[in-house]
Amino acid sequence: MFQEDKSLQIHEISKLKPTHFADLIRAAQLIFDPAAGVSGRSKQVDWQEFGIPDPVARNLKVLGQEYRYASPHVPADIVWSKLTPQTRIWFIENKDELWRIEEAFPALDED
Repeated sequence: MFQEDKSLQIHEISKLKPTHFADLIRAAQLIFDPAAGVSGRSKQVDWQEFGIPDPVARNLKVLGQEYRYASPHVPADIVWSKLTPQTRIWFIENKDELWRIEEAFPALDED
């Protein structure tokens, strides 16, 4: 029950939905490993070109490493607790643009 209350509070304060958090996890996974785990494939990405400041990219890289192989549907309160204040602000301001990061990288496992 506590987790649901916490998630509801986050939504009420920030208007963030579960899909926004899933998009953030997918973006974090790409920031951690833009090559999507393909051996021999390496990508250097300037995340500032995507509008992601360096401190936010560092925070998301750590998050992406932690959830590297996980489903992107991590409970909102858990994700929120791992974000720095700067990342939280960036996330709220960019919640509807996160999908663009994923679209910039070709999926390896889609049909």
